[in-house]
Amino acid sequence: MTKALALLSGGLDSTLAIRVIQEQGIEVIALNFVTVFCLCTSKGSCKLEAVKVSEKLGIPIKVINTTKSFLEIVKKPKHGYGKNMNPCIDCRINIFRAAGEYMKEIEASFLITGEVLGQRPMSQRKEAMKTIDKEAGLTGLVLRPLCAQHLEPTIPEKNGLVDRDKLLQIKGRSRKDQIQLADIFQITDYPCASGGCLLTDPEFANRMKDSLDHENPVVNDVNLLKVGRHFRIDDKTKVVVSRQEDENLTIQNLAKEDDYLLQLKDFPGPLTLVRGEVNDEKLKLAAQLTARSSKAKDLENVEVVISKAKQTSPQHILQVPRIAPHIADELMIRK
Repeated sequence: MTKALALLSGGLDSTLAIRVIQEQGIEVIALNFVTVFCLCTSKGSCKLEAVKVSEKLGIPIKVINTTKSFLEIVKKPKHGYGKNMNPCIDCRINIFRAAGEYMKEIEASFLITGEVLGQRPMSQRKEAMKTIDKEAGLTGLVLRPLCAQHLEPTIPEKNGLVDRDKLLQIKGRSRKDQIQLADIFQITDYPCASGGCLLTDPEFANRMKDSLDHENPVVNDVNLLKVGRHFRIDDKTKVVVSRQEDENLTIQNLAKEDDYLLQLKDFPGPLTLVRGEVNDEKLKLAAQLTARSSKAKDLENVEVVISKAKQTSPQHILQVPRIAPHIADELMIRK
């Protein structure tokens, strides 16, 4: 039996692509990639959605975390960024290369994806697809069942492994054709849309750009970008103030040994992290930002507890005056 490897994001398009190929009696094995930037569900669980879909389709799945290699790509993508900080073409090349290696391992004949021509402006154009396939070493081996009839025949089509006449010609950003196809296959609970990447979100992209401009971020730094309000005091120092109670624990867990943690002495409120080069003046400003994000923001003076993260050194209390709103606004990372 012919065997194909499918990139399964957990989204509707990749699910449909697999069903189209299964209808031809081809065995399908799924492959899912996750990174620190993945945000396919409300909880960011790309892996979970893909696993759920693979179970419904009755196919095995392998999940690979590519955060390490992808973070380096984000720092300096060969093919540039999309509208925000999304290096879509380089991302696809990275994924396809890894998929190509796994294809050899499981002796699959070709790779299938749920891509639709013209759906995404950067990576789902004909020329971009050709570039991705070529640089991944998979020219002629990537079959896109949903839009195949708009593209040149692939090797499995030419060799008769796949009936081209049973492939589709979906094109563009409309989801109408996919929804109709989902009805045919009786797929009623649509999983998340493919492309759930934080780097396409303008707010997160602004933070990521600031991080790249001022430091060499690692995974911990990227996870910190997901929570709180972010303020840039200077080129060497950043302040992160939690927005809600559940973020307090996240910030505490992400704090490094040299970070400082701040919280109000007499009021419930945010937990603040200061990272970078720190002095008394910067701690005072961070304390003011902490008070600004709490119920004590209208008080003339507020006491803030300051401690070194991950250390048992004594805490000290700093009394700070109310900060002017325009100063806080100017320091917030927005663009």
